[in-house]
Amino acid sequence: MRITIFGSTGMVGRRLIDRALAHGHEVRAFGRNVFTKLSTERERLELVKGYLFQDDDVEEALKGADAVLSALGGGIDGVDKTRSLGMKHIVRGMEKLGIKRLVAVGGMGILDGPDGKMLYETPSFPPQYRPVTLEHLAAWIHMRDSHLDWTMMCPPDILDQPMGWKLKTACNQFPGGFAKVRAGDLAELMVETLENGEFIHCRVGLGSEDVSDENK
Repeated sequence: MRITIFGSTGMVGRRLIDRALAHGHEVRAFGRNVFTKLSTERERLELVKGYLFQDDDVEEALKGADAVLSALGGGIDGVDKTRSLGMKHIVRGMEKLGIKRLVAVGGMGILDGPDGKMLYETPSFPPQYRPVTLEHLAAWIHMRDSHLDWTMMCPPDILDQPMGWKLKTACNQFPGGFAKVRAGDLAELMVETLENGEFIHCRVGLGSEDVSDENK
């Protein structure tokens, strides 16, 4: 499979490259700084420099791709619109070129909570995370309203660590367990989900299980 990865130079994006290559896929990593932040010497890895808000650049990165992984990041104050506007451009490019499968990273706050509300709308949700959650919400709406076969992973806090914990999953809800995940485990799950076609049109809640006290 040929996979285009957006957000490829970030914490999760780098691990998406590693796991996709480990699974035997061809990877095209897109971003402004790919040639300065990523190795150019790995087989089956193509680096494409471009700007996320430029449709021509996005479409060039998507040409010939079978599927897309997105780990767009940015600030958490809500001023940075990389997540929402970036997803708008990705969705538009994918629909134009007829690419259907997309697995992206969102946030726990847009999972379903009690009383028909999302978690970010509940009194217990940390207010400092509300602005970035609204960015995740806007990105999800672009996906939801598209014709794509999308999946949005909605993890709690992501630790900059390799694989090592077992993940719990649930469609549209937090599955319980430890409310932190390792970036390596998240990346592996995203690649597996791309391959097996699970969680179509689902916001996937994530938690970790079997986590010892010293790792918390």
